[in-house]
Amino acid sequence: MEKKGKKYTEARNAVDAKTNYGIDDAIRLIEETKTAKFDETVEVAVTLGIDPRQANQQIRTGLILPHGIGKDIRVVVFAKDDKQREAAEAGADYAGLDDLMEKISKDNWLEFDVSIATPDVMNIVAKLGKVLGPRGLMPSPKVGTVTFDVAQAVKEAKAGRIEVKNDKGGVVHAPIGKVSFGAGKLKDNFLVFMDSLLKMKPPSSKGVFVRKITLSNTMGPGIKVDILSVRDGLKTAQIAA
Repeated sequence: MEKKGKKYTEARNAVDAKTNYGIDDAIRLIEETKTAKFDETVEVAVTLGIDPRQANQQIRTGLILPHGIGKDIRVVVFAKDDKQREAAEAGADYAGLDDLMEKISKDNWLEFDVSIATPDVMNIVAKLGKVLGPRGLMPSPKVGTVTFDVAQAVKEAKAGRIEVKNDKGGVVHAPIGKVSFGAGKLKDNFLVFMDSLLKMKPPSSKGVFVRKITLSNTMGPGIKVDILSVRDGLKTAQIAA
């Protein structure tokens, strides 16, 4: 059995595994249970009441959080001619087509976080499906990464656009920032994420949609969040807006 360090044990003991914490208390614990010397990522995991085996109950979209995610996003764009130049001018780290395809397929180059493609080259990019697909790097119209408006797509990706997608167990995982953001920004990002997720409930999904919410930092324990406190937080945020 893997032995946990003293700092992790102290962090785990600070969290009651049986308690569903209110938003503010959960985020406070996120800050208090930081143990690493680096700036830890804060992640939310939401267990949904969907049947992930059903095509009409899949959750997948792109989302820009108000304060980003605190990461330098590396973006590549598959495009030709004017769109290639447009992507480069918008700040893409690499833009091309045949050369980019060869770099990925022959050199196994995958040093990027987001890939974007124009619709007219997707039949070519599809050849990289077995390489990019399993890594979540395949451009997709569902998340806005297959588009002719490459400049806007690049800017959104650079701003920290995240992909929201359920896994085989019906759970959605997503980063919502860094511990250094502080409670206010983390709460803002968390509420925007949850508001967007709640609006994506498939019509064919019956019963309770959000079954469990857990927050965690990179090296810390999971902190369960009270679902009713999330709904109250969203109502307050809407009033304030």
